[in-house]
Amino acid sequence: MPVFAVLYDYAKESDAGRDQHRPAHREFLGSLTGPVTALATGPWGDEPAGALIIVEGPSAGEVAAKLDDDPFQVQQLISARRIREWTQVKGPWA
Repeated sequence: MPVFAVLYDYAKESDAGRDQHRPAHREFLGSLTGPVTALATGPWGDEPAGALIIVEGPSAGEVAAKLDDDPFQVQQLISARRIREWTQVKGPWA
């Protein structure tokens, strides 16, 4: 199954909204099992604010469709989302 790197850029002035919806966002990411499975998730440690999500899924389109239900996406807290197929050559998913 292909692996994808999903890059989120958080919307400017979205700190309060992200704080409010973070529990639901994390619960959503934790629930990603099955056809689209979250392998690793977490925010960037510097600015600009955003996150990296590593997922396994059948296609970029199916990953995108599933992530459309992310509370951060639903609440318009993400200004940009990029989904790139990623080939790991070393590490636990290689």
